[in-house]
Amino acid sequence: MKGLGFLGKWLQDPSIWHLHRHSVAKACVIGLFWMSIPLPSQMLLAALTAILFRANLPISVALVWISNPLTMGPIFYFNYVVGTYILGQKADQDLTFELSWHWIVHILGDLWMPLYLGSAVVGAALGIIIFFTIHIIWRRQVLNNWRNRCEKRKLRKAKKAGTTSNQLD
Repeated sequence: MKGLGFLGKWLQDPSIWHLHRHSVAKACVIGLFWMSIPLPSQMLLAALTAILFRANLPISVALVWISNPLTMGPIFYFNYVVGTYILGQKADQDLTFELSWHWIVHILGDLWMPLYLGSAVVGAALGIIIFFTIHIIWRRQVLNNWRNRCEKRKLRKAKKAGTTSNQLD
C-alpha cells in the first residue's frame, strides 16, 4: 500500500473493514449512490466516501460494479428518464448508448441536466431504501437469533432439571 501512503491512517481504521450493521448499511448507500452517477471514477469516489464516513470499504467499492459495461446503458437511460420526468421534459425515445466521444459531447450538450439530476435522485432513493432495508433485516435477524438462543437455553435447563429429578426418584 505504498502508493496509498497518504491514506495510511484512514486505511487502518477498523470500521472500514469490519462487517457490522452500520458499516454495511452505510457502504451500501455509498456504493449504490456512486453506481448510479455516470462518472469514470466511481470506484475511487466510493472508496474515498467510504473512508470519510467510516463505512465498509470493500462493499462500497464492489457495489459500484453493478453499473458495468453491460448494465450502464439501461441504468443511465432509466436515470435520464427520471431526470426528464422531474424537469417536466419529454424523454428522447431514440436515445442509444455508445462509448464514443460524440455521444459524450451530446450528453454534455443536451442530456447532462436530466441525466445527472435523475442519477442523483435515483442514487439517493436507492441509498435510502437499502439503508433502512439493511437495518430492518439485520435487526430482525439478530432478534431471531436471540430468541433461538433463549429457547435452546430454556430447553437445556428443562432437560437438565428433568434428568436431575429423575435421578432423585
